[in-house]
Amino acid sequence: MSTITTKDGTEIYYKDWGTGRVVTFSHGWPLNADAWDGQMLFLVQHGYRVVAHDRRGHGRSSQPSTGNDMNGYADDLAAVIEALDLREATLVGHSTGGGEVARYIGRHGTKRVARAVLVSAVPPLMLKTAANPEGLPIEVFDTLRSGLFKDRSQFYKDLALQFYGANRPGAKVSQGILDQFRLWSMQAGLLNAYESIKAFSETDFTEDLLRFDVPTLLMHGEDDQIVPVKDSARKSARLIKGAKEIYYPGAPHGMTATLQDQVNADLLAFLKS
Repeated sequence: MSTITTKDGTEIYYKDWGTGRVVTFSHGWPLNADAWDGQMLFLVQHGYRVVAHDRRGHGRSSQPSTGNDMNGYADDLAAVIEALDLREATLVGHSTGGGEVARYIGRHGTKRVARAVLVSAVPPLMLKTAANPEGLPIEVFDTLRSGLFKDRSQFYKDLALQFYGANRPGAKVSQGILDQFRLWSMQAGLLNAYESIKAFSETDFTEDLLRFDVPTLLMHGEDDQIVPVKDSARKSARLIKGAKEIYYPGAPHGMTATLQDQVNADLLAFLKS
């Protein structure tokens, strides 16, 4: 397998396809790099080099008991970028991966970055606090942890319905899309997936977003049941100078799958702009 080893000895799996300008992909919780295949193959066919890794504890990467937080995730992304000597890259992140991209820029700057794309992303802060009263209460995330611990296989099967909006009247989501969510999710270590809930829900990315100094695109579904758009992309857009926004009426959290063609076209247009 294609892997790099981080400073703390964690093996990070990555895939590296094509040639040309570089686009990296950071996946959502609790999936792996395969969740980006529909975008990656499309961009390879349009002359880009695409790189995606499995977050520590997920997919084919090793399952350490440390570093399961946004600083660890961002540093792993940096390790992949530096090991492959990627330059002038566009960093794309979905959901938790959007937080990973934000924290990467916050910690490592943009010397290797040309553009950024946040898709259905968790920044600036999911958790309800005194400073973020529109956020989700801690009980929401405690329920996720409880369900994950008690019966993670059934938990992931149920979560897929919300993730892709299959619980909405008239939704047309294939059983294959739902099945692949559970398959990918079950590859994540229980400890790693459990600790990642705290990472994506309680991390405040406000200062990271203020450090963005490259062209940035925000893409978000207006019917996102996992990361509500009003408390994520719409707020992030006010923190990132000059951010471009695209909102998709009725689209779910997992719109990279349910609206693959539209998302791909919009992503390509941004890369060419």
